[in-house]
Amino acid sequence: MRNRSGEKIKLSGIDELLGVVNEESAMEIDIASIQPFAGHPFKVVDDEKMQDLVESVRENGVITPVLIRPTENNQYEMISGHRRMHAAKLAGLSTIPAIVREMTDDEAVIAMVDANIQREELLPSEKAFAYKMKLSAMKRQAGRPSKKNSGQNDQKLLGSVSRDILAEQVGESSKQIQRYIRLTELIPELLNLVDNKKLQFTVAVDISYIDKEIQKWIYEYIRDNGFIKPNQITALRKQLETETVSQNFMISIFNNAIAPKKRNRKITLSEKKLTRYFPPEYSQEQMEQVIETLLEEWTKRQEG
Repeated sequence: MRNRSGEKIKLSGIDELLGVVNEESAMEIDIASIQPFAGHPFKVVDDEKMQDLVESVRENGVITPVLIRPTENNQYEMISGHRRMHAAKLAGLSTIPAIVREMTDDEAVIAMVDANIQREELLPSEKAFAYKMKLSAMKRQAGRPSKKNSGQNDQKLLGSVSRDILAEQVGESSKQIQRYIRLTELIPELLNLVDNKKLQFTVAVDISYIDKEIQKWIYEYIRDNGFIKPNQITALRKQLETETVSQNFMISIFNNAIAPKKRNRKITLSEKKLTRYFPPEYSQEQMEQVIETLLEEWTKRQEG
């Protein structure tokens, strides 16, 4: 039988799963009182795996408690367990076992990201916003630069050190962390193309440095043409360094970047050469007509 709201449930091994101290235990909490984490970057999708989870919850309940923190007016914010809570709702449950823990905003962000970042098959957009959120929280926790020193330089150093620590924690290079975070500067339409593998990751990073209004034009170009090539974005960014670009101008830049280069061939026939084959009374126009006729006949023979 399911426990009443607020009744404690003793757990074994939960400290390993959620990193809680031994004194913590789970309580049944009304699902209606739990709000999603603000800015939660991980998608909860109604796919086949979710349906399997729903069936498991119907048969066995929610085995692993979720982690929440208290907010105002007897409400809670979800830290870890958005998928479990969604499955519980679909299974018709009104309460869910939860561990309630007091956390600062930065502690909550770090715990939320850590609980989800090791999942398999994360989308680039999920990694991008998760890395950005955690890195910002880590920098705030590390403290502000001393007033005696150069604040700007200290901030850069702090950001670099924090990024190196994050990179080690998630198994990515520091440079790759930086690239992922750049994706957060894309408009949603382009970021969706990255998630769906219709826009190369490295090309998307290059696009992220371009103004969002022009990003909309780039998205429309990809939508209409089905592709964008790295050299097209390189050409556009180079042009933007010196002047503003309209949408039509952007398209011409893209077209020129992929158009095959044609060699200009110039053939000159001197009058001395031509007089060997034409009577003196022939005008220039008459000689051109004869040459064109002969070339047409030559072409037909070549095709034959």
